[in-house]
Amino acid sequence: MARRAVTRPSTRRELPAWPTDGLSFGGDYNPEQWSPEVWREDVRLMREAGVNIVTLGVFSWGLLEPREGEFEWGWFDEIIGLLHENGIAIDLATPTAAPPSWLLHAHPDLPPLDAHGERETPGGRLGWCPSSPVFREHALRIVRAIAERYGDHPAVKLWHVSNELGGGNGRCHCEVSTARFQEWLREQYGTIEAVNAAWGSAFWGHTFTAFEQITTPTGDARKTNPGRFLDFERFSSDELLEHYLAEAAVLRELSDRPVTTNLMVGAGGHVVDYSDWAQHVDVVANDHYTIVDDPLRQQDLSFAGDRMRGLAVDRKPWLLMEHSTGAPSWQERNRAKAPGEIVRNALAHVARGSDGAMFFQWRASTAGTEQFHSAMLPHAGTASRVWREIVQLGDALQKLKPIAGSPVEPAKVALLVDEESAWSLQQGLKPHRALRYARETRLWHRAFWQRQVLVDVLPVDSDLEGYDLVILPTLFVVSDAQAARIDAFVRAGGTALVTYLSGVVDETNRVRGGGYPGAFRDLIGVTTEEFRPLQTYETVRLSDGGVVTDWSEDTNLHGAEPIVTYADGDSAGRVAVSRNTVGDGAAWYVSAMLPFESAERLADRLIDELALPRAVEASPAVEAVRRVTPEGGVLFLINHSDADETVAVSGESLLDDAVFDGEALVPAGAVVVVREAAL
Repeated sequence: MARRAVTRPSTRRELPAWPTDGLSFGGDYNPEQWSPEVWREDVRLMREAGVNIVTLGVFSWGLLEPREGEFEWGWFDEIIGLLHENGIAIDLATPTAAPPSWLLHAHPDLPPLDAHGERETPGGRLGWCPSSPVFREHALRIVRAIAERYGDHPAVKLWHVSNELGGGNGRCHCEVSTARFQEWLREQYGTIEAVNAAWGSAFWGHTFTAFEQITTPTGDARKTNPGRFLDFERFSSDELLEHYLAEAAVLRELSDRPVTTNLMVGAGGHVVDYSDWAQHVDVVANDHYTIVDDPLRQQDLSFAGDRMRGLAVDRKPWLLMEHSTGAPSWQERNRAKAPGEIVRNALAHVARGSDGAMFFQWRASTAGTEQFHSAMLPHAGTASRVWREIVQLGDALQKLKPIAGSPVEPAKVALLVDEESAWSLQQGLKPHRALRYARETRLWHRAFWQRQVLVDVLPVDSDLEGYDLVILPTLFVVSDAQAARIDAFVRAGGTALVTYLSGVVDETNRVRGGGYPGAFRDLIGVTTEEFRPLQTYETVRLSDGGVVTDWSEDTNLHGAEPIVTYADGDSAGRVAVSRNTVGDGAAWYVSAMLPFESAERLADRLIDELALPRAVEASPAVEAVRRVTPEGGVLFLINHSDADETVAVSGESLLDDAVFDGEALVPAGAVVVVREAAL
């Protein structure tokens, strides 16, 4: 079976102009929660803060269509007019993330059914089955009504389809979804015999004789056939995408404004295949929230920025659609941001290619599920540090207007990620069921991030021309064609770094025979005869002094050069890190879950051997990224530590009147943006 037997041509349209003049600044605005008097105060404060765009209408369906087929536009007309009169652009959302109560009451089977047969309770977000024709009919009616009324309104600069699709309805197991899954399999495979062959259905005697016998993978996920599981994940992504495309088609029929939807891209696996989805949005947009117990939150947001840049066509600017001014509301212990962190986080995204910084939400709600979610205008009002920092950020984004539309400088390192690998690695009966896909992606990104070496985080099928180093971290699912592309890249002079649990299964989630890592065995000159997961009480020392936890392997060399070996344990003497010369290039293999110190040493060697460019020479505390304008480089220096740092650079500050003659002071927790002096 091909990776996609059924494919769609891209529906992306060329962006005629960015939605705002300069960088975009604003957030979700929910005026339905407030009186018209508050609206006028909001708009006055938006202008004070420098807000130039707001996302409107995300959760407004029940107010715009309070009864089926009856619309109330007056209040919406008023707020749109008020925003337009004050020069604030609108990212107008279709309100389908929140179906109205009358619709859910009339059709109680609309909410998704989970894998244990429990129906989602009405009242949350995205409480609808993506396969439901009933929901699709009602959703497209409200989309068409909004597009007909506002499609040509001069304030509407961007369309925003639904909200975080898949965030509440990523998987549904109802009868409608089951029937659609069977249809999808028929489209993909053609015959039931092909399904049986791909899934290896003979195991446990579960051979199918008709598509109607196939159900979605419910119950205990550990017992799910890996092939069926992966295809259901693919199907679920496709069903949500079909809904997005249906709404987008109506908008594009009735309006010439660009269409987007807010993705949820981070380091781990995702609810949908974003590399596929990115082909269908006119502006690639992301929502990003840090996790409170992540000790490297700043690196996580940088990873997300590098991933978004990898999804954008030709590395064009993308848009940070949502992040927080402080504590979100959905984590166990929600964390307020430290002084200066709002500006630091926002500009880190801008440094990595976002042409804006937007938030959820503008004014903090006093009621509803997210009543304690932080906002640009917090419960404390304008007499607060958060408000002062929002005004400061608005001023900074205005001063950074010269970088609007500019690309980030080209990277020489690519890190390949794949939602299908994330789904498969973390599901079912694996040798180590506690492993998480994000661990290796974050590890290797961090090793180069702390050395100011830019990394493009790319979909697995991306063009690799122009890169010197390609990293494949736990790229579990790999097709023959993908393996061949990596092989060709190396033979032509590139360097590949392959980690454990890469290339282990093919695109049907079948284990490749002949020894691990099957798809890359010949390229790396190593075979693993047996995985050796470490128990919670076990550690293994390495010859470079590092200490391994969780994962090791029994490796055999077939032409590769040993670099680091296991110093003790059952794999003592076997190779943990190896290098194989192939054609004009080299392929490295890492069979162990390396500690960060060992990954750092390997990154340093690769930086030296490949002469990989660093944005600046600085301490690991300083994040450095360069955007390239027609006038020259604009260097972002972000100090994530509590101590001042100095960096060798010449130029003038874009945020104040400072001039740097060979050295710039970057105060603790601060951001310095330098228009570099011409060489």
